[in-house]
Amino acid sequence: MIKNSLKISVNIIVRNEEKRIEECLLSARLIADEIVLVDMESDDKTIEIAKRYADKIYSYPQVGYVEPARNFGIKKCSGDWVFILDADERITPELANEIIATLPKTAENIGAFAIPRANYNFGVWLKHGGWWPDYQVRLLRKKSFVVWPEAIHSFPKFRGEQGMLKNPLKHLANENIEGMVEKTINYSQKEANLLFAASKEVSALIILKKMLAEFFRRGIKKGGILDKTAGIIQSVYQAFSVMCTYIFLWEKQNKNQ
Repeated sequence: MIKNSLKISVNIIVRNEEKRIEECLLSARLIADEIVLVDMESDDKTIEIAKRYADKIYSYPQVGYVEPARNFGIKKCSGDWVFILDADERITPELANEIIATLPKTAENIGAFAIPRANYNFGVWLKHGGWWPDYQVRLLRKKSFVVWPEAIHSFPKFRGEQGMLKNPLKHLANENIEGMVEKTINYSQKEANLLFAASKEVSALIILKKMLAEFFRRGIKKGGILDKTAGIIQSVYQAFSVMCTYIFLWEKQNKNQ
């Protein structure tokens, strides 16, 4: 929210986020002149809550991941700049103040800003294991935006140079085991489909190697165990996620033999 100057839109993609969406929307209001929410077929109270805060609400088909809906949502934004925010993320007052102070003096050749993301696991900020600073390109100049590639965890394409912000975006990544497992099943199935389409090989030995390699990479090489219990859980979880992906791939290959 920049008085007498540039307009900021905040674009949020949601599906069944009744427990988290209100805090997300309140944080968005720290910078937003406009909140554009795109709902992917929620069947809980997400929309009911969102109507109290969002300026525009649209529906989009549930396709299993958010990137296609982001392209749709950005097109619906009218701001000079668009901030992409997930329901499990929070814009902190410090980040909001930095954005409001930075945009009016941003050179025209800057097409987007990368923002450090602070990932929290069970309320603990993960500072190791490759989880910090976890830069995400989330603040885009609308006229510089090109496309958000329709692939899981992709980064947007834009014209111009990339700027960097200092204050972090808060990400409440995992708050309970149930949510972690549910998220893993969803993403692992999508990733297995991509591997299957690419004709990737899988065997018991490959599954074991991939799982152990991921734990070593996150927990040991990148120091995830330094975040103590939360870091060890996250490292094991990442290994579990990789294991699930390759088991789904194995299952898919066997069904198609």
